[in-house]
Amino acid sequence: MASRHTLDFLHGPVAQLPAALLDTGPRVEPLNLLTCLDDVRVAALRTAQTATRLLSIYSADLEPEVYDQPAFLDVIKRFVLARSFAKVRLLVHEPLGVVGNSNRFVAMARRLTTCIEIRVAAQQFRDRRSAMLIADDRSVLYRTRAASWEGISGFNQPLIARLHLKEFDEIWQGSAEGQAPRVLHG
Repeated sequence: MASRHTLDFLHGPVAQLPAALLDTGPRVEPLNLLTCLDDVRVAALRTAQTATRLLSIYSADLEPEVYDQPAFLDVIKRFVLARSFAKVRLLVHEPLGVVGNSNRFVAMARRLTTCIEIRVAAQQFRDRRSAMLIADDRSVLYRTRAASWEGISGFNQPLIARLHLKEFDEIWQGSAEGQAPRVLHG
C-alpha cells in the first residue's frame, strides 16, 4: 500500500500541471512477435516508414525476400529523396552475393550514393548471424538468426532500438569503408 507521502506527491502540484507538459512523447508500443516471412515483410515496411533521418540494416545477404520488394524499395526511395539529411546504412557479409543477385536495392544505392552507404562487415563480426533493421533510435526489427523468420519488432521502442543500434554502430565503425565500391560496382 502506498504511503500518505506518496499519495500527496501524486496528487500534488505535478498532477495539476497541464497535460501537454506531462506528455513525454509517443507511448511505447508492445513488441510484436514475428514468425514467418509475411510478418517480417510487414514489420520491415512499417519500421522503414517510421524513419525520419536514419535507417540501419544489418543482413548477411540483403535478404531479397524482404528488402528487394517493390513496396519496401518505394518507402526507401521516398525516405531518401524527401529529406536532404536522410541516410541509409547497410551492412552485409557477402558482397558478391548481393551483386550477383541483381538486387534492386543495390541498383538504387548505385544511383543514390550520397544517401545510401553499403559496407561489408569486417571478418571479426561475421560470426554474428542476426539480422536487424533500425529506424532512427526508436523502431526496430530484430531476428537472432537471419536464417529464420522468427524475431521481434517494435515501432516505438527506444530502449530496445538503441541497444541494437549500439551493436550496429560497433560493427559499422569496425568495418572498412573501402570495401563498399566492390559491393556497388561488382
